[in-house]
Amino acid sequence: MSFARGRGFITYPHVDRARAVNSSSLVGEALAHYESAPEITRVEWKTRGHDHAPGLHDELLAHGFVAEESESIMIGPAADLAVDVELPAGVRLRQVSTETEVRAMCAMQDEAFGDPVSEHHAEAVLQRLATDDGMELWVAEANGQIVSAGRLEPVPGTQFAGIWGGGTLEQWRGRGIYRALTAARARSALKLGKTLIHSDSTEYSRPILERYGLLKVSATTPYQWTC
Repeated sequence: MSFARGRGFITYPHVDRARAVNSSSLVGEALAHYESAPEITRVEWKTRGHDHAPGLHDELLAHGFVAEESESIMIGPAADLAVDVELPAGVRLRQVSTETEVRAMCAMQDEAFGDPVSEHHAEAVLQRLATDDGMELWVAEANGQIVSAGRLEPVPGTQFAGIWGGGTLEQWRGRGIYRALTAARARSALKLGKTLIHSDSTEYSRPILERYGLLKVSATTPYQWTC
């Protein structure tokens, strides 16, 4: 898959022991596809702990991919997350959709995850929002400043919705804001008829989701390549 502003993303069906995988040709052919597209400057490949793909890690490294921190794949009932959470005084939750709001949200997320503020990030989200595919952008604001944010992404044809991109500025962590933002997204998912939630969670969010009944079913590791 290719996204706005030169980003490629590689995913694939479940790989089990019944399917022979040649990791060398798999990585080489996939990377060659993106290298033939001059507009692509970076590619993310996410491996999954439950897949049987011997040698994939070594081949990714050999082709210039860099492994990032593994994340937990979490699944559970949306209703268990849709709880009442008391917010700190002056903090409110809402959806955003205007260009100015989306750019402010993306800048906050970049800061929260320790990344440089990137116009590429904002442009990709704006382009995705313009497709009107059901994605919702949720933020928590304190005195007009966005301090936490995350996406809700309904999965067509299933009972699932994904919660993604959850990040909170360091000085606002530990006050229940992420839990409240997650609960708001879960309530919205239920209104859309989605009864299950899935998420790839960092070690910041995994314990919170486990507290509300989500289970870790596997792990995923993102690998990044840049030209």
